Amino acid sequence: MHKAGDVVLGGIFRIHFFSVFPDLSFTSEPQQPTCHGFDILGVRRVQTMAFAIEEINENTKLLPNVTLGYSLYDNCVKLGIAFRAGLSAVSGQEEQFILNETCTGTPPVIGIVGDAFSTHSIAISSVLGLYRVPMVSHSATCSCLSDRQKFPSFFRTIPSDAFQVQAMIEILKHFGWSWAGLLVSDDDYGLHAARSFQSDLFQSSGGCLAYLQVLPWGNDPAELRRIVDVMKKSTARVVIVFAHASYMINLMEEVVRQNVTGLQWMASEAWTTSIALQTPDLMPYLAGTLGIAIRRGEIPGFREFLLQIRPDLHHNNSYGNSMVNQFWEFTFQCKFTPPPAGWVEAGGPLCTGQENLEDVETELLDVSNLRPEYNVYKAVYALAYALDDMMQCEPGRGPFSGHSCGNLQRLEPWQVVYYLEKVNFTTTFGDQVSFDENGDALAIYDVMNWLWLPDGRTEVQNVGEVKRSASKGEELTIDEDKIFWNFESNQPPRSVCSESCPPGTRMARKKGEPVCCFDCIPCSEGKISNKTDAMECTTCPEDFWSSPQRDRCVLKKTEFLSYHEPLGIGLTVASLLGTCMCAVVMGIFIYHRSTPIVRANNSELSFQLLLSLKLCFLCSLLFIGRPRLWTCQLRHAAFGISFVLCVSYILVKTMVVLAVFKASKPGGGASLKWFGVLQQRGTVIVLTSVQAAVCTAWIVSASPTPHKNTQYYNDKIVYECAVGSTVGFAVLLGYIGSLASLSFLIAFIARNLPDTFNEAKLITFSMLIFCAVWVAFVPAYISSPGKYADAVEVFAILASSFGLLVALFGPKCYIILLRPERNTKKAIMGREIRA
Repeated sequence: MHKAGDVVLGGIFRIHFFSVFPDLSFTSEPQQPTCHGFDILGVRRVQTMAFAIEEINENTKLLPNVTLGYSLYDNCVKLGIAFRAGLSAVSGQEEQFILNETCTGTPPVIGIVGDAFSTHSIAISSVLGLYRVPMVSHSATCSCLSDRQKFPSFFRTIPSDAFQVQAMIEILKHFGWSWAGLLVSDDDYGLHAARSFQSDLFQSSGGCLAYLQVLPWGNDPAELRRIVDVMKKSTARVVIVFAHASYMINLMEEVVRQNVTGLQWMASEAWTTSIALQTPDLMPYLAGTLGIAIRRGEIPGFREFLLQIRPDLHHNNSYGNSMVNQFWEFTFQCKFTPPPAGWVEAGGPLCTGQENLEDVETELLDVSNLRPEYNVYKAVYALAYALDDMMQCEPGRGPFSGHSCGNLQRLEPWQVVYYLEKVNFTTTFGDQVSFDENGDALAIYDVMNWLWLPDGRTEVQNVGEVKRSASKGEELTIDEDKIFWNFESNQPPRSVCSESCPPGTRMARKKGEPVCCFDCIPCSEGKISNKTDAMECTTCPEDFWSSPQRDRCVLKKTEFLSYHEPLGIGLTVASLLGTCMCAVVMGIFIYHRSTPIVRANNSELSFQLLLSLKLCFLCSLLFIGRPRLWTCQLRHAAFGISFVLCVSYILVKTMVVLAVFKASKPGGGASLKWFGVLQQRGTVIVLTSVQAAVCTAWIVSASPTPHKNTQYYNDKIVYECAVGSTVGFAVLLGYIGSLASLSFLIAFIARNLPDTFNEAKLITFSMLIFCAVWVAFVPAYISSPGKYADAVEVFAILASSFGLLVALFGPKCYIILLRPERNTKKAIMGREIRA
């Protein structure tokens, strides 16, 4: 289909579906391939280009005084035919021509609109690019065509598949579909889309493909049966199909045969609006399909232009008008004269050329949903605006060598490419048209949904759009209330390999399966995850621990021997009870201080011993309560000094008993001078001062301090006093033990003294209890964790203190209170006992 002009634009479109190649042997005459299977939509796209050129020629502001012509070819959906058409258009060698009013044939074109197929565009543009002939496709979406090294003169008014893939991923992400199957056509269009999906799906949305299958070209029942079996066995409920409608027709025949329902289909722009698939037989399976569609546009005056189409009755076999005549015959089911043999005899009508297009129902006149046509329209205008920009160039200020400008008389295709790269205009519909550095148009798609109406009809409705902006990336706008879902619930399906892992768990990938298939493993103790689908659990800070749900860190409980717990209360009561008992005993002794039993047992040492026992009971309170620096420093010092003071009094008391016994013997009186009152006090002070010096050195060199111990329990902090110096603690205990052992030894030696001095037996027994308690204390203390170590030490203090109090003062109080008859000088001297 040709029209002469000052500048001629080429076009390659699909007018027929099929072709038959003639014999190409060297012995036969070369012939044209025969095309058949008429495509009404292809005719509409051809007429769109013709209308756009007519409109531009009538526009006095765009390319004034320049007439555009066109040279349009049919590709018959065959690469060989499309390639031949492209070369014929740019070479002008299809037929010999002369530039006058009676010319036949076509002059060379300055640019080509088309081809619709990516594979065709790749082949044609790879050759045209060598000569920098611009090619502006309206439907070729393969992302590979964005490579300016391979295709330097290729442009398109449809977004790249790289964006179409991203648009589909945005839809998957919006509905939470992380598990989908992918079917692609066995061509550049499908295979490049498959590569993009495999590389981008997980990175962009965290989803992955349950399967990837390549649809066979043509009807291959065995392969289609295998693919449908894969779809049936898969748990993915979303199926994405990147293929042309012809692939889908073959696939759906097998889907219907096996009755595969319950799937959510997603369509690429190649078949989203395909009427061939919107049949009553397929709607139970394809209803509710979501698809990506080319941006819809409006072309004012286009329908009126289409109504003016008329066949050429006189030259119906001419190359220029054969398409219109074929359309006429197809639409009105008639034949032009001369009709084929037998047509008239069979009752077939003849075409008059006066038939009215408005009297028949034809897709040609449906201009309510112009999508690829709108892209054709924009492609023609892009070439026109590029030429117009070039015509506006001022000589001497041009962009080419020597600041020259391009002109129609010596117009070079590469000059048009230069201006195409900079073209920027707005259509009458309000859409901006420009190309990026890769020759791609502004990225925008409509989101379509197949609505199955109650009367059985199908309506492909617009439910949103996806566009890309430099600042926000891909933006999806979708109206979920308008979407028709082909499920009983009328809700979008769930399509995931594994359900999301809730907070408190982490994802553990299943071996040998895609990353979307995983198990949810609970976080271990001390670790948490506070978000859905966490890859790893996070360790809580030192002072925190995981909650029972493992979804947050909570402050660890602080544990210490408290006054508010039963153990602490019991020990406190015991300590105060011991202190009170000491006070009671002291009161008894003070009240009965003049009695023989009090006076006979060195009452001063007895009172001092009771005071030191009071200190022993009270020092245990320093081990109860929240550890602080002063309590940590004071507790062991008070404990050590109190017990040394106590044991020192017992040691002196024992030595006094032994000295008195020796003094009672002839010549032994001199021994008492070493155990007078001053000597007794001095001995106690010296012995106690040694312990005080040990405690001072310990506190100065390595002071005990409060310490948060996390070693005993994972979920609790044991607040304890660190001893600071184990050596200091050992010396303190060792010194007490040495004095106690010495007291026990002396008392043991004096145990068989006459009854008059029988207090040595009480001291022996008390020291036996004391030593037993503290020998048992060491292993118990070492093996007790946390607050129980303090409890063991308090128990040892109280047990040894009660042992001393009861063993030393119990018998005396018994005599004073219950057996007063024995509290006499005679009884003490043993006379009554012997009687």
